[in-house]
Amino acid sequence: MNDILIKKTTAFFKETFGAEPQKVVLSPGRINIIGEHIDYNDGYVLPAAIDKIICFAFEKSNSDTSRIIAIDLDDEFEIDVTDSMELTDNVWTNYIRGVVNQLKINDFEFEGFNCVFSSNIPVGSGLSSSAALECGFLFGINELFNLNIKPVDIALIGQSAEHWVGINCGIMDQFSSVMGLENKVIKIDCKTLEFEYHNADFIDYSLILFDSNVKHSLMTSAYNERREQCEEGIAIIKNNFPEITSFRDCKEQHVLELQKVMSANVFKRCLFVVKEINRVKLACEALDNGKIEVLGQLMFETHEGLSTDYEVSCAELDMIVDTLKKEEAVVGSRLMGGGFGGCTINLIKKGHEEGIKKKLSALYFDAFGIELKIYDVKIGNGTSLYNNN
Repeated sequence: MNDILIKKTTAFFKETFGAEPQKVVLSPGRINIIGEHIDYNDGYVLPAAIDKIICFAFEKSNSDTSRIIAIDLDDEFEIDVTDSMELTDNVWTNYIRGVVNQLKINDFEFEGFNCVFSSNIPVGSGLSSSAALECGFLFGINELFNLNIKPVDIALIGQSAEHWVGINCGIMDQFSSVMGLENKVIKIDCKTLEFEYHNADFIDYSLILFDSNVKHSLMTSAYNERREQCEEGIAIIKNNFPEITSFRDCKEQHVLELQKVMSANVFKRCLFVVKEINRVKLACEALDNGKIEVLGQLMFETHEGLSTDYEVSCAELDMIVDTLKKEEAVVGSRLMGGGFGGCTINLIKKGHEEGIKKKLSALYFDAFGIELKIYDVKIGNGTSLYNNN
């Protein structure tokens, strides 16, 4: 599938600009195996890059003017790289403008360029197409103009660009898009950005995403509210236990002892965060020991916590997970991403995938009148230069 995308993108570039691109970049989406809503709570996350990508083609324009074309949207825009960047109503262009803005703020020297891109990452499904867009675009500019930006800094600049757009994301999405390795998950320390790879040997299992095909409007307001509740909770914990500096220092007992001085919601949010940080550690141990069914059970526990304690699930996602939990061939399932819609991530024993897809799709349509979208994914490499040789 990616070969087709690469050929389409490079052919479009040649047709538009009359020459082969000077650089071709592949930038992946990401999944998160476990560790949800704790990237902004000083926790650990366990993401991986996937084999769904954005393909970019670049050349220098030999002027200050840059032309950027989104093939899939049949849309384009031009900027003068010497101008100051401002947000516009055309949302996708803001991610590009945000990266250019960050490069200018950080005094990198570059000139105009031409860029086209196309993607097979499903948009709006929680696979971080925006991070792939920011980081792939930045990676290409870095290569085109020899800016010598390190991979970790590409992720950080991408995150800053998204903040400029107005989305206060953690570092996980950009980091996993840039730093991913085939058949590896990355345990990222969201406090220090230290990271380590763990084998993701899913040889007997398939990773399948079931997209609920819904996106409830609560998402942004609820996300900000959860962050505020967690900040309130950790302040109470620190006040009562001076030795604690962040959620990662907490045990469940610390939170339980403070239940009476926290609001009900703050208590539930804190309890989820502390449990989820521990689940990431246990998930790494399970992967290191090849115990995929243990990992799957942790995924089920995460979903339960996201649904009842963090309260970011919805009827559609709960139905998917509850249905799959009854299937012996499904060893793990949970909502992935911010919640209130989007995908579940599921580990299914090989040989059973098609039957489960068919059964779940029918039950889901009967329940909600909505077509389930299904994506088979494999763990792939992070953002890279494509070499046709």
